[in-house]
Amino acid sequence: MKFRTTVAFLLAFLLAAAAVAGAQKAPPSDDYLYDLVRRRLASDPVVKGGNLEVEVKKGIVTLRGEVELEKQKQRATKVTKKVKGVKDVENLLVVSGKGGR
Repeated sequence: MKFRTTVAFLLAFLLAAAAVAGAQKAPPSDDYLYDLVRRRLASDPVVKGGNLEVEVKKGIVTLRGEVELEKQKQRATKVTKKVKGVKDVENLLVVSGKGGR
């Protein structure tokens, strides 16, 4: 009987500790988001975003630079929004139109 009470108490304690730990999880840092967004944009076959500028402040990502096609600009926003921890995307990319020729 004493064993069951002890096991039940320990189980309840572990579940409570796990709930508290999960609730206190900090959001990813801006530096972490910066690195992840840069990698995702650079490796995306549509965006090919190795030369794009990325800035992150409090989880809000700003994209700057030049892309050849409108679909690259739209895809950059979509790829960035999929990164867990990104709150919003400000897409200031300029479409040059060079890729359509």
